[in-house]
Formats: sequence, C-alpha cells, structure tokens
Amino acid sequence: MNNRFNLLQIAALLPVLMTPFLTQAQSVSLGADFFNRYVWRGYDFGDSFSIQPDLSVSAGGFTLGTWGSYSISADGASANEHDIYASYSIALPGSGSVDFAVTDYYFPNTPGEAGEWSNFDDEEGAHFIELMGSVTLPESFPLTLAAAFMVHNDPDDSIYLEASVPFSVSDVDLGFTLGVVAGESGFYGTEDFALVNLGISASKDLQITESFALPLTAGYILNTDTNKSYLVFGFSLSP
Repeated sequence: MNNRFNLLQIAALLPVLMTPFLTQAQSVSLGADFFNRYVWRGYDFGDSFSIQPDLSVSAGGFTLGTWGSYSISADGASANEHDIYASYSIALPGSGSVDFAVTDYYFPNTPGEAGEWSNFDDEEGAHFIELMGSVTLPESFPLTLAAAFMVHNDPDDSIYLEASVPFSVSDVDLGFTLGVVAGESGFYGTEDFALVNLGISASKDLQITESFALPLTAGYILNTDTNKSYLVFGFSLSP
C-alpha cells in the first residue's frame, strides 16, 4: 500500500514538476492512427480495428508523450493499452542520431486490482517498464539498430533487438524491419532466440485537396515463432 500511495503522490505532483519543461516546449504533437489491427513486434493485440491517439511535447532533444491503443470491439478491449514515455535524441553528423527512451506500458483492462493504475507490483501489476536505445546512421545509409530491455514486471528481463532501414520506390516510402527476441521470454512467449518481427511497410500520402493529404500506411508482418503473418492497413490524422 505504501508503494501505491507514494506513486499516487508522485502522479499528483507531475503537473507541477513538468511546468518548467512545458513552458519551454518548442513543439506539441497530437493526432491519432486508425488501423485494422494493432500488431506490435509481431504480436496481434486485440484482434480488431484499433484507434491509437498520441500526444507529445518536445523541447530540445527531450520529448515527453503519451500513446494509447483502443479496440473498437468489446472482445478486443482486454488488450487496450495506455503508455507514457520519455525520450532524448542526440543528433550526429550527417543526419544520424542516438536515441534513448523509457516507456511505461500500461494495460488498464487487466482483471481485478492488477489493472489499477497505482498497482506497480512486480510480476502482478499491469505496468511494464522498458528501457530502449537506438542508433540511426547517416542519410547515405539510414540503418537504425535498436535494443530494448524490459526492466519491470518481467522475470526474464526480456531483450528485443531490431534493425530497420527505410528506402523508396517512385513516390512510395518503404521500410524493412527485422526484430528478434534474444532468448527465453514469458513476456514474448518465446522459448529461445526467436525471429518475431520480419516485415515490410509502405506509406504514401493520399492528396484530398490542395492543402490536405491523408497519410496511408500498409505493412506485411511475419512472426516465425508463432508461425503467423499479418497484413495491416491504416491512416493517420493530425493538425
């Protein structure tokens, strides 16, 4: 109970603690994605159409944000997710960067007391906290290498490794992704090293009017560990 009480106190103080950062904010981003499926690192969450809102504030290399995914189907609501994240980006010569992030993945519809926001109990609560680092090479070869470590609520301390590279064909932006779980993981459901996220995505703006274009995205994703593939399609809205 003391643990929960302290966390609630911190949450109550967050608006005050964030005020200096917010007053110095250089940009605010808000919007939402709409996808036929929410597939994350090769795993389908909710098996239904999902709406994914996002709100973030940036100042310098720092970004604070919140992101969610909500199923439009009652059957898929158990996978609803609301995250809070913080990241810092360091620019490198030639348009490359080094990025660090911490994310609190929260699943509010986890049954019983485990789903309460104040429940950060290890191996019982609905919060999973991850540390992630990535390096993006210069524009001449913009390969991104990332490593993510689940550091809370995961007895296996799961490690996820990913490589991705963007390219284009004609006026369509494409991206290739290869993601693996580094070993046995109850969180990802793997028994050993496993290729869980092999995919290619395509994105293109659909011009609606002279001043408005609708970003469209499609992607093929294969999880060789679960022996399942997915074809996702969606669009994004933002001011």
